[in-house]
Amino acid sequence: MTDAQNGAGSGDGKRVPLPRTGPGLELPPARVPAGPDDGDDITGGMKTAYWAVHDGAAAKAGIREILAQLPRIVRQVGTLAWRADRRSTLAVAAFQLASAAMNAFGLVASVAVLHTLFASGPTPDKVRAALPELALVVVLLSLRALLETAVSSAEARLTPKIRTALETEFYRLASHVRLEAVEDPHWHDDIYRGADRGLYYARQIVGQIIALAAALLDLVATATVLGILHPLLILMLPLSVLPVGAAAVRAAKERFHSYMRWNALQRRVRTFSWILLDQDSAAEIRSNTAQDALLSEHARLTGKIADEDTRLGVRAARIHLAGRAAGGAGTGITYAVLCAMLIGGWIPLAVGAGAVLAIQSTHRSLTTVVNMAHMVYEHALWVSDLLKVEARCRSLLPRTGGTPAPDAVEEIRLDNVRFTYPDKDTAALDGISLTLRAGETVAFVGVNGSGKSTCSKLIAGLYDPTAGTVSWNGTDARSLDPVSLQRRVAMVLQDPVRYPFTALANITVSRGTLTDSAPEEAHRAAVASGADTVIAALPDTWKSLLSKRFADGQELSAGQWAKIAVARGIYKQGSVLLLDEPTASMDPRAEHAVYQAVLQGPRQTGQITVLISHRLASVVDCDRIYVFDSGKIIESGSHQELMAKQGEYAQMFTLQAAGYQVAPIGAEDV
Repeated sequence: MTDAQNGAGSGDGKRVPLPRTGPGLELPPARVPAGPDDGDDITGGMKTAYWAVHDGAAAKAGIREILAQLPRIVRQVGTLAWRADRRSTLAVAAFQLASAAMNAFGLVASVAVLHTLFASGPTPDKVRAALPELALVVVLLSLRALLETAVSSAEARLTPKIRTALETEFYRLASHVRLEAVEDPHWHDDIYRGADRGLYYARQIVGQIIALAAALLDLVATATVLGILHPLLILMLPLSVLPVGAAAVRAAKERFHSYMRWNALQRRVRTFSWILLDQDSAAEIRSNTAQDALLSEHARLTGKIADEDTRLGVRAARIHLAGRAAGGAGTGITYAVLCAMLIGGWIPLAVGAGAVLAIQSTHRSLTTVVNMAHMVYEHALWVSDLLKVEARCRSLLPRTGGTPAPDAVEEIRLDNVRFTYPDKDTAALDGISLTLRAGETVAFVGVNGSGKSTCSKLIAGLYDPTAGTVSWNGTDARSLDPVSLQRRVAMVLQDPVRYPFTALANITVSRGTLTDSAPEEAHRAAVASGADTVIAALPDTWKSLLSKRFADGQELSAGQWAKIAVARGIYKQGSVLLLDEPTASMDPRAEHAVYQAVLQGPRQTGQITVLISHRLASVVDCDRIYVFDSGKIIESGSHQELMAKQGEYAQMFTLQAAGYQVAPIGAEDV
């Protein structure tokens, strides 16, 4: 190998290696697009988001398919309404039917008025004779207004109850599913789709179905009146209303397609524009002076969005014009036939005038039916999806019942335990056996992904083993009530939950309450974890809100949150205390104080403490240390025993300790 290949020569004979290059890597191009090479199609390359899987479904479905599904949709929503409030559901149905009847009766009464006025030409006497019929029309219209008000009032009582029932059940189920289900990315998409879209449209669909039912009933009522006036008028009705309906269907499809494209455009912009506003990226953007580059890409994309808005607006105007033209032609034909019937003496003038009123009413009702049917069809997909998600959550709930977990834990034993995550081929734990005894402090150490945290979650009852057994005082944990078992375990994680409540609530939540506390125990937990100094520095100490979402809310650093989380775990006073890298974000002094408190300070009598840590100096004083590797325990013993073995633990400890050793001044590399 030559110097050019191996490195450049130097005066002391040492060689400086050349920069490493990837095998066969070519030079990059001088210019590339900032995102997908979209050309004219800016939506190309955009993946459908989990919350948009049903968007535009009505635009793809035919009117026959939509109408065929409407009975099922009405039954589904009607069932939800019936469960939420039977009285209001019955009231909505009854008032809506009565309102449609008032519409039909009002139309018949209007024809009677016209017949009285124009049978032989209007005269003062005939006007006076028509006054009772005019009064009847006014009464019927007033009754319909009252009935529509009653429908709205009943709907106002019904809809919130449906929303509350659905939301309560949804969040109850979602918050109780087994942990391994929550960690499945497919479940994550399903549950957030249900929360974002399913619950949103479930709140709207009741009113939409009521509006659809009202339009359908009005359509039936006016068609019935036309049949009563003259049977031939029923045959004429399609000439007038079908073009209007066809135009409404076309317009509805275009609106959905337009929304889908516009939504994709907006998502494309948001994929990067949020960086301009994000606090975490602010420093790097400014140090790289990248603002102009990002703004240039933003201007390019928003320019395309503006062009798309213009195209959609022009397209919508043309469709609207075509629809009005088609509807006008159909209406013209209808009126021409109506005139022919009047001239031929088939119907009197009053009936013709009544037919005009009925046809106009039918136009309005049909347009409403088409528009509402499209919305109900698509929104019902989201509601059905929500109900499917809830059904899936029910199948993923942990087991119920069983023997209560023991108050005092003498021994926890894992016998040949295996655990494999869903959709994974490799076991996270492969034949783990260990014993934890009351009063002991135990450490789990090993590289990332070795199975330490998974093992702790099996001990906590958050997972059931795929094979083998986890037993508490000799009883298989699978026969214990999972809720009571989890109440015996306090877990402190590396990334704790930052509850947007008071400082005190962030500690007491470990016992299942946000409002009540045991003051002396909360104070002891705060002092032991070092959280007392954090809380004392807050404006309202224990009552301070720990979220910037609230006025005067406080924001804590990662290290301060870690102290709050340790206090939370200590306050729970569980029979088992699991600490999974709880001090990773603390400064050295705070970390030392926490470990002193947890490992050497006063603890609950008989408590088993399990510490998971990469910093091996913190586990030296533990009674026993388990070394994990690839889902197996490869070593166990005290610190002194493991150091004497000169195995994996000794190598890791020596390597970390060497990082703190400073070479003597003047020492040179040998």
